[in-house]
Amino acid sequence: MKITQKDQSFLFSSTSVPDVFFAEYLSSANGNFIKVYLYIFYLSKYNKDIKLNDLSKKLNLSFKTIQEAMQYWETQHVVTKTPSGYILNDLQELELHSLYSPKLSSSPEDAKKTEKNKSRAKAIENINNLCFQGMMRPTWYNDIDLWFKKYSFDEEVMIALFNYCFQRNGTSKNYIQTVAEGWAKNNIKNFTDLDNYFLKQENFNTIKKSISKKLGFHRELTQYETAYVEKWVVDYRFSLDIIEIALKKTTSKTNPNFEYLNKVISDWHDRNLKTTDEIENYLKNSKIKNKNIKELEKNSSKLSYKNYEQRNYDNLNSLYTNNF
Repeated sequence: MKITQKDQSFLFSSTSVPDVFFAEYLSSANGNFIKVYLYIFYLSKYNKDIKLNDLSKKLNLSFKTIQEAMQYWETQHVVTKTPSGYILNDLQELELHSLYSPKLSSSPEDAKKTEKNKSRAKAIENINNLCFQGMMRPTWYNDIDLWFKKYSFDEEVMIALFNYCFQRNGTSKNYIQTVAEGWAKNNIKNFTDLDNYFLKQENFNTIKKSISKKLGFHRELTQYETAYVEKWVVDYRFSLDIIEIALKKTTSKTNPNFEYLNKVISDWHDRNLKTTDEIENYLKNSKIKNKNIKELEKNSSKLSYKNYEQRNYDNLNSLYTNNF
């Protein structure tokens, strides 16, 4: 494998990595992959011919890790594989192309609208200062502009989106877009929508914790258990008071589970019961009905026994006489 770059004297040389690498690639790459890239970047200056096996020994990494690293940088277009080895691409040139290409699809009218939109520019400036310490890479401007159009968020929501993600998981583009998709599915457009959404989420989390506590769980609910709770709260729109009635019914069960709870609560929903009073009345009537059925079955059993035709033995003496 041959890696090439301009020759320089080893003693007086230094390895200068473009800032684009730190801004665009560092945060999303595996640590070992970064290690591999930096080393081959260093070797490329001296036109070194090195095998992946040697690279594995030199960096104290498995051969498989070296292969995965080279494949990763290929998918990122950072390196290009050739018959004789790899060529390290110019990261600054790649960045220039990524910035220039989207502009080709934008009309002059769109550019004017973006330029005139002072509130949007102010929002982007706030995001830059809030999450990137004033050093937001240029590609983010295109991404944010695209998300404004795609999700129809207002400026306050876009700032809140970055702030929310930054506080939880940093500024990974994939993570921010995933959260944005989730907000869009919940019809969030303005800050009032977002505020209502957070209130619903807070209520949902409170109900989850309460259910877990009432069932005696010393753990968080699993993904599947959470899905059940989401159905009861979001789809059925049942309050904790209603769910608690179902929880009380589990006291007679040896191993209460969410499948049982779901059958009970889904039955109430299917019967169009919406309040605690309606459910309590239904359960009361069901109890009376079941009691009446049992009483009826009991009486029917007695009547059957009473009406059973029995022989009359008035003359016992003749009975015994006939037996001899």
